[in-house]
Amino acid sequence: MFFFDMDGVLTDSNGVWKKVDREFLARRGMKYTHAYYEGVAHVPLPLAAAFTKEFCKLPESCEAIVAEWMDLAADSYAHVPVKPGVRAYLKQCKAEGRRMAVVTSSVPEHCHTALEALGLEKYFERVTFAQELGLEKRKPEVWLAAARAADVRPEGCTVFDDSLAACQGARAARMRVVGVYDGLFAQDETEMRGYCDVYVKSFEELLWMPERKKRK
Repeated sequence: MFFFDMDGVLTDSNGVWKKVDREFLARRGMKYTHAYYEGVAHVPLPLAAAFTKEFCKLPESCEAIVAEWMDLAADSYAHVPVKPGVRAYLKQCKAEGRRMAVVTSSVPEHCHTALEALGLEKYFERVTFAQELGLEKRKPEVWLAAARAADVRPEGCTVFDDSLAACQGARAARMRVVGVYDGLFAQDETEMRGYCDVYVKSFEELLWMPERKKRK
């Protein structure tokens, strides 16, 4: 079973939230820092809101923070681009008979909007939302829940993710991990290369090329 993250792996959408975060903080006279990024990157919105409220010492409720974020994101997910090589790789995997699903920290509404707009929904059996589980993807329980939902053993699963923390969670669940480069986590590339079973700059590196096979 192949489990794919969405933001930063299937879609080039991490920039949406970086822009939202910068605007949200700027409205309050605050700067976007690495410490803040570490607290909210690839974290379900309710947990990110709780972190933001405490980190920034805000009077707003977590619900109000999430509502403002959703307003700032607006319809951005209807226009996010697919990452290089993704369509071809998913098509290749489907032709090979591989089972595939999405495991994401994204808002369910945003995830379905993006997958539908890009025509990617047809490749996946299901979507597991960390937000609905109330957990971060750094927790192995997220990945174990996804495996149970698909009725597969964790040891038979491969995870594709751009976040080191998420890859660590998947590895703790006894899954194989493929690190996928995204600019949001560029500073983790060296550690990702040393930690993951495979690390790629894009899915184009994973495509089966008939001409290469002929040369062997």
